[in-house]
Amino acid sequence: MFGLSGFGRGTVGGIVGMTALALLAGCAGRPAGVLLPVVGAEQVPGTSRVDMLVATTRKSATDKGILFSGERGDAVTYTDLVVSIPPDAARQPGSVQWPKSIPGNPATDFVALRADPIERAKVPTWIGRTVRRSAKRHVLVFVHGFNNKFEDAVFRFAQIVHDSGAEVAPVLFTWPSRGSVLAYGYDRESTNFSRNGLETLLRDLTRDPNVGEVTILAHSMGNWLTLESLRQMAIRDRRIAPKIRNVILAAPDVDMDLARAAFHDMGKDRPRLTLMVSGDDQALAVSRLVWGDSVRLGAIDPNAEPYKSELERENVAVLNLTSVKSSDALNHGKFASGDVVALLGKRLADGQPISDGQIGIGDRLVSTAAGAASTVATGAALAVAAPVALVDPQTRETYGEHLSNVGSGFRNALGSTVDLAGAPVRAVVGGER
Repeated sequence: MFGLSGFGRGTVGGIVGMTALALLAGCAGRPAGVLLPVVGAEQVPGTSRVDMLVATTRKSATDKGILFSGERGDAVTYTDLVVSIPPDAARQPGSVQWPKSIPGNPATDFVALRADPIERAKVPTWIGRTVRRSAKRHVLVFVHGFNNKFEDAVFRFAQIVHDSGAEVAPVLFTWPSRGSVLAYGYDRESTNFSRNGLETLLRDLTRDPNVGEVTILAHSMGNWLTLESLRQMAIRDRRIAPKIRNVILAAPDVDMDLARAAFHDMGKDRPRLTLMVSGDDQALAVSRLVWGDSVRLGAIDPNAEPYKSELERENVAVLNLTSVKSSDALNHGKFASGDVVALLGKRLADGQPISDGQIGIGDRLVSTAAGAASTVATGAALAVAAPVALVDPQTRETYGEHLSNVGSGFRNALGSTVDLAGAPVRAVVGGER
């Protein structure tokens, strides 16, 4: 285990530290309540809209601009939610433009147009209306990863759908994440809490005669939830519903042994699986360096044995994103980059494998670190989070609170006084500041 004072002296830690420090000056916080519907946004020339169905196991929030919190709800809740995206001339593909103030400006920002709750019994009506835009009656289900507030998941999925150009009915499944890099344990348990909810959603979709096929896109910790829900479905029904054709596993934070068991329990009649890897995810490389955790599915070298043979035997395709450029400073969100989602949209439209190697991103399969810290109640977990706290305003908002909650052991490690700006820097570069 690495001590706090020596954490940043390794090569990877130093790289992350320098990257974070260089970008600190450019960070700014986001206003709360960005999902409050903006009146008249549809009249702004050049804007686009994404009409999505949101299914969530989160608890409802009293603030209409937040809609759902990071706490766990009593049942799955459904919302018909429409997002306005600014004109293409005002944004780069792969990016989400967050409002700087409330209400947002639809000419430059992602804003909500509508957020109407609907009952589960009315979901087939929404699906039937939306899938008519697609000749294949195709539904795309997105399951987000660790450290996502409700609005993060909504705007990111809207970006993916818009930039992919895919003719799909977009369905977001969002589970109770606290939206803090320091809440790993809570988020992980929330995926377990949400397994039945996702399985029920997928079963409802595949039983709907309006639906022709379903693709699932999961990111990071959302892969654990996805694999567990599909595994449950296979065990209950003796197979995964045949309408689920593709499952895309982007940087999966899943124990390799558990992934093997999930693949086995899914049976031979399972969807086509695609694994996305990237070798330059700096923050997650630090996580792997510190924790030395059990092998993660997203952290394997798929060109090395035994993984190469296992992936071939399990018919899991691999897409290497290492050379794809990312606007994300820590290269953690490549799966949503313009090039990748454009590929996704084209392959889904053509019915082709997603990983056919024809987008010029290289043929060398590399390892990636796709997990985060296994626990949050230690000094090492806070050290893992520190680089992200520097570049992520959302994390900075909760960093101090977590420091005060971990107890005297961590306070003794850092000293009697912990300051929000200094602690991350000490964790990254070592020594006192």
